[in-house]
Amino acid sequence: MTNNIRALRFSRGEMTQAELADRLGITRQTVIAIEQGKYSPSLEVAFQIARVFRASLNEVFEYPEEES
Repeated sequence: MTNNIRALRFSRGEMTQAELADRLGITRQTVIAIEQGKYSPSLEVAFQIARVFRASLNEVFEYPEEES
C-alpha cells in the first residue's frame, strides 16, 4: 500500500509529522512509518488521517491492483 500523506501535509499548510501525530493521537514515529510504507494503519486511523486532510481514503491511500 502506498500513500500521499507527505504530499498532503505540505499542500495543506505544511503540517509537520508531529502536528499530524498529535491530531491523530499517535506517535510521530508511527506517522513516519506510515508515510514510508513500513506500517499500515488500522482502518480507524486511516479514516482519521483522511478526515484531517478532508480527503477520501482513495486520495490518501493507494492499494495496487493485482496483475493476473
